[in-house]
Amino acid sequence: MQESSPTENRREQVPAGADRGSAPRDAWGGMTNTEHRVLDAALRRTPTARNVNALVAEHFTPGQRLADAVTDRLGSWPFIVIQSLVLLAWIAVNSVAWRQHWDPYPFILLNLVLSFQAAFSAPIIMMSQNRQMMKDRLQAEADYAVNLRAELDVAAVHARLDELSGRQWAALLDLQRQQLELLSRIEALTGEVHRATTTSGGSVGATG
Repeated sequence: MQESSPTENRREQVPAGADRGSAPRDAWGGMTNTEHRVLDAALRRTPTARNVNALVAEHFTPGQRLADAVTDRLGSWPFIVIQSLVLLAWIAVNSVAWRQHWDPYPFILLNLVLSFQAAFSAPIIMMSQNRQMMKDRLQAEADYAVNLRAELDVAAVHARLDELSGRQWAALLDLQRQQLELLSRIEALTGEVHRATTTSGGSVGATG
């Protein structure tokens, strides 16, 4: 009894009305979304690189923009200098003031103000850091997609070069075979001419 080949079994399993282009995509079940997108872009010949900053900026809310702006101001030298001057002025005025001190030593009101500042600035900074982490993750995925696309393109170029070199090697072998056949024919014709010349010379000598 003749056994069917694995190729025929796979062909029988595919429905008759199924699209041929969907067969490779059915084998992508173990791949990530990024790999799916890269392979689909490679098949469609579309660009893979994305501008992560523009992609993230499209989904920013006003609160997120405000949090980023506050974080940028808090993490700058002008803010440190201004805050240091305000604190020094506060301490100096309450230390050497001639009249009633509104915040005498140990500066409880100042500590309360700084506590409020830390309580509100910490969550704002954390929100900005979370968005930065999301942006870094998207950037890493974009870099991975570009690297994967480059690897696929390089593999395709190598495969094409191997195919071309194989064709050239086959053409060289065919040319060598033709040259050998031509040399064999030349050698056979040379032998026939030599035998004909020898026979003609012998006949002339016998007649003479």
